[in-house]
Amino acid sequence: MASPDIAEMLEKSKELDRLRKEQEEVLLEINKMHKKLQNTPEAVEKPGDNSLSKLKMLYTQAKDLSESEMSISNQLLGQLDAMIPAGGAGQQRRRIEGNEQKKKRMKGDPDIPRLSPSMRNQQEFFVSLKGEQVAARVAQEDGEKDEWVIVKVTHYDKESKEFEVLDEEPGDDEEGGGQRKYKLPWSHIIPFPKMSDLATAPEFPPGKQVLAVYPGTTALYKATVVQARKRKSDDYTLEFDDDEEDGSLPQRMVPCNQVVALPDGHRQ
Repeated sequence: MASPDIAEMLEKSKELDRLRKEQEEVLLEINKMHKKLQNTPEAVEKPGDNSLSKLKMLYTQAKDLSESEMSISNQLLGQLDAMIPAGGAGQQRRRIEGNEQKKKRMKGDPDIPRLSPSMRNQQEFFVSLKGEQVAARVAQEDGEKDEWVIVKVTHYDKESKEFEVLDEEPGDDEEGGGQRKYKLPWSHIIPFPKMSDLATAPEFPPGKQVLAVYPGTTALYKATVVQARKRKSDDYTLEFDDDEEDGSLPQRMVPCNQVVALPDGHRQ
């Protein structure tokens, strides 16, 4: 039977393994963002693009994860120092110093981000969406088109990293007529701008394609901005795709907090 000290060390080592797995996930996302910025550097200048904000959030996660790994590693080293006899101190010191040199080399290498994640900031943001209405891409059986609707976030599962959401609009009789629930990843969720904080909402100029709530419904469709807003709180004047009436597209007013950036690769 393991002693309490050994058992605690084993638990900490499991935590390190978890942090390293999260680190690998964040590193992949950072590399994707770097590749995107290298291929289309002009994208960051487009209104509504959030590439730099997303990259900043990823590096913040990486920093938090690195600090968490260092904290747990230091705790483990302290426990080992207390357990190792005095005669082994010299060898232990050399090993620690070697690890410190390795860390310094990693720090100095500009091509290797220091990662070791604890998705604290991101998860706090995800958890904060509980009770909020967001745009969500829900599954569609034929898979040929993206279906975006307004849903309410009821829960964020930190283990599965999925949002539990509720489509509060009753379904068709064929679908049972009740409210539908979904479990969705972050890539299928777009938060709406808050009316209380429109200063930070993206600005969409005339001609910009967006995703917007069609008036009188809870569904979002691709649309084109017709007229720029004079004030942050003004509605957008939009023309929705496939909304033709009498040979022309009618212009429709949509509240600014129901208009978001059009996702890459949107199918409609």
